Amino acid sequence: MILLFALWLILCFLSFGALGFTFISMKKAATKPWRTQISKAYKPKISILVPTYNESKVIRLKLENLSRTKYPNELAEIVVVDSKSNDGTISIVNDFVKQHPEIKFQVLVESDRKGKSAALNFALEYCNGDVVITSDADCFWPSDILSKALPYLADPTVGGISGQKILFKSGESWTMRTESAYLESMNLMRLGESKIGSTPWFEGGFSAFKKEAIQAFDPYNTGSDDCGTALSVLENGYKALFVSEARFFSGFPTGWREKVGMKVRRTTQLVRVFSRYVLLLIGKRIKSSKRVIAQNAYICLFSPILFMLLVATTGLLLLNYPWFLSIFIVFLVPRVGIHLFEAVQNYLILLISIFSALVRKDAMVWNIAEDRASLTEDMLREYGLI
Repeated sequence: MILLFALWLILCFLSFGALGFTFISMKKAATKPWRTQISKAYKPKISILVPTYNESKVIRLKLENLSRTKYPNELAEIVVVDSKSNDGTISIVNDFVKQHPEIKFQVLVESDRKGKSAALNFALEYCNGDVVITSDADCFWPSDILSKALPYLADPTVGGISGQKILFKSGESWTMRTESAYLESMNLMRLGESKIGSTPWFEGGFSAFKKEAIQAFDPYNTGSDDCGTALSVLENGYKALFVSEARFFSGFPTGWREKVGMKVRRTTQLVRVFSRYVLLLIGKRIKSSKRVIAQNAYICLFSPILFMLLVATTGLLLLNYPWFLSIFIVFLVPRVGIHLFEAVQNYLILLISIFSALVRKDAMVWNIAEDRASLTEDMLREYGLI
């Protein structure tokens, strides 16, 4: 009994305890001042890259949202790259371009659909900006996002920045409330990581990269165009930062099944990203932020295995000592229960994703999320985004 319980405590610490310690230390780091040169005078030439595939439901709203972004017209261009849509997406884009001659546009169409990262790399060859900013078609920016975000790129050591995702109608369902709580915790960690060095966590809704800091989007073909490209930034010796002021809005599935499906796809990509980080650390290709990279690799790749052992040990304890069930009363503590539920769910998703990454070597083809119907013109007006 004593040995089994001792093993259970050790596994608890190695899975949940280590996760909690990392969160607390990064939360503390997030309160520290920036050690980064920030200048509002920094106004580089930018290319805003929007990849599309069958986005007819939202692309006009997306372009209208981007047209409201405050930045000198002579320094900006919008590059739409389409992966052979068959729903009229390009026709809508071309109509919008004709109606807005004051905006500099490029409209590119791939000859073959090869996935999102491939589309971005195809478009990268045509981008004229010194800074390339990516944004998904279902993500929408406040008009002042560039004035809040780009000053962080003034520092010559910073090669990439990413913003904070805010869910539309985040209190609409239990699924969205728990996801919002998860995002809040993740954003605190990303900010803490950035304050002490770099963060490997980037978001496709708003990520900006200096051209000099990357050779390509997702150069290791992980399937993650955002985190996979941040990896390249760090490998090339630059910092990758999370800018909390750079908020953008995104839809999210209201149902639990859709949420899990989306997170499994995303997490499988992240497993590939952090597997590559481990190889780069072993090969001494990452020179800075080693602590941050190591703790994230541990959480994503090794903690799920320890969690699986914890589940097995918990089962043995319950079989032999039914009173042990009382330990689960901790899930009834409101705030603690939500975070524990999300942690358990994420460990299960990580286990599925590790298996998926092992058995399926190719990066997944870009799929359309199931939240497009909820992104209406009225809702975007309500949020002041168009």
